[in-house]
Amino acid sequence: MTAVSRSTRFARLSADDFRQRLREALAIYVEAMRYPSGTAEQRAPMWLTHALREGWRCVGAFDVDGAMLGVAYGYRGSPGQWWHEQVRRGLVKSGGEQIAAAWLADYFELTEIHVRPRTQGQGVGEDLLRRLLDGVPNRQVLLSTPEGPSRAWKLYRRVGFGDVLRHYHFAGDPRPFAILGRSLPLEPVTVRVDTNPTESNGETET
Repeated sequence: MTAVSRSTRFARLSADDFRQRLREALAIYVEAMRYPSGTAEQRAPMWLTHALREGWRCVGAFDVDGAMLGVAYGYRGSPGQWWHEQVRRGLVKSGGEQIAAAWLADYFELTEIHVRPRTQGQGVGEDLLRRLLDGVPNRQVLLSTPEGPSRAWKLYRRVGFGDVLRHYHFAGDPRPFAILGRSLPLEPVTVRVDTNPTESNGETET
């Protein structure tokens, strides 16, 4: 894992904190995903609803002045949730009821993880992911990400996410998605001693 800048601070956000910084978090989401500016207003009600779900937790990354650099959140996946039902439909169709039950019986949905493009490649994405999942009581974690090479894919593979369902189309979205998952907890980070601390190196990630 690439060393994060010493000026980067990470903090767990309460639901109230999240609501207060929602506009800033959504701006990162829109910039990182290259969505139209109006996307933030469309997503805001959904993100606020997510913050009310069982097991919801959120971690933010901040610079020395307190500006948000990245955000990640998720919650316990449960029957009746839109994402759960969509993924269950795909798993049942591709592998049957047993496969669907094995993945969906006890999982944490990693719903969103985004880092400002200018901060990517500095280890912030992996640190957000690890901090978010630290202490999650569920047996497994699942997420969805668009198919195709990206920084996000490199991050997920690096921390051990495997294929659960590939080239899946969610209702109303023409893009193919991959559903990735792995068991919890994550393995501890192996710390590499830098023999030349005056040099900095980077690794591409979310």
